[in-house]
Amino acid sequence: MFPVKRKEMLYTEDKTFDKADFTEMFLAKGEYENCRFVNCNFSNSDLSDIKFLDCEFTGCNLSLVKLVKTGFGEVKFKDCKMLGLRFDTCNKFGFSIQVDNCNLDNSSFYQAKLIKTVFKNAQLREMDFTESDLTGSVFDNCDLSGTLFENTDIEKADFRTSYNFSIDPNINRVKKAKFSLYGLPGLLNKYDIEIHSK
Repeated sequence: MFPVKRKEMLYTEDKTFDKADFTEMFLAKGEYENCRFVNCNFSNSDLSDIKFLDCEFTGCNLSLVKLVKTGFGEVKFKDCKMLGLRFDTCNKFGFSIQVDNCNLDNSSFYQAKLIKTVFKNAQLREMDFTESDLTGSVFDNCDLSGTLFENTDIEKADFRTSYNFSIDPNINRVKKAKFSLYGLPGLLNKYDIEIHSK
C-alpha cells in the first residue's frame, strides 16, 4: 500500500490583488495572510476551504459567495457589497471580522460567535442573528430593519446609534446592552404602544 500524498496548501503573504475578477478565474485554495483585495469582484464565486488571516477587502463585491469552511481571522471589510452571505457555514475557529460601510442585506450569522465585533455605517437589513453571540459588539449607525434577533446574546452590545431594529428582550439576552432613548420603540414593538417625547 503506497502512502497517499497530501496536496500542499498554497500560502500567500503580503500580496495586493487589485481589480481582479474572480468570476472569470478562481482564487487558489490555500491560506492568505496580510493580503489586500481592492475593488475585486467575487460575486457568486466559491471561497470554500480558504483561510484569510489579517486580510482587508476594500470596495469588493462578495455577494452570494460560497463560504463553506472559509476561515476569517481578523479580517476587515470596507465599502463592500456582501449580499446574501452564509457566514454560518464559515469555519468557526478564530472567526473575527470588522465591517465598515458595507451592505450585508439578507446575510446570515446564525449561531456565529461575534464577540466585540464592530459593524460601522452598515446596511444589515433582513439578516439573521438567531442564536449568535454578539456580546460587547458595536452597531454604529447601522440599519437593522427586518433583521432577526432570537435567542441572541447581545449583552453589553451597543445599539445607541443604530435604527430600525426590533429586539424582544424576553427572548434575547440583553443585560447591560446600550440603547438610546430614540431606539426604545425597537425594544417594545410587540406591545403595540406609542412612545412620545412629550
